[in-house]
Amino acid sequence: MTNYHVKLQAAYVAKNVEDAEDAIGIAISQIGKALNKGKLDYVDIELGLTLCPECSEPVDCVLVVARTAIVGIILSMRVFNAESPEHALRIAKASIGKALKDIPLEEIDVVEF
Repeated sequence: MTNYHVKLQAAYVAKNVEDAEDAIGIAISQIGKALNKGKLDYVDIELGLTLCPECSEPVDCVLVVARTAIVGIILSMRVFNAESPEHALRIAKASIGKALKDIPLEEIDVVEF
């Protein structure tokens, strides 16, 4: 059995936002509340980054249109005693997915530690 660090990307929709900073704050706050309610306070939450199509520099992963935003969030956690990287990914998705119903999750990285 091996230990893994799993990173997942989540897409959070924030409504009635003023600007990108407001959307980011709402997304992180709401995801944090949901994870804490599910007793998953050990999951780390970060803002996702994407590359600017013009300059290829990293920028915040948020898009605001008509006071509605989609925010890319990175969730990471350690999974102990998993049989394989795929098993660790399934454990992480099941744990986080239970707390974040209706929020899509996608694998970014699974690394042994």
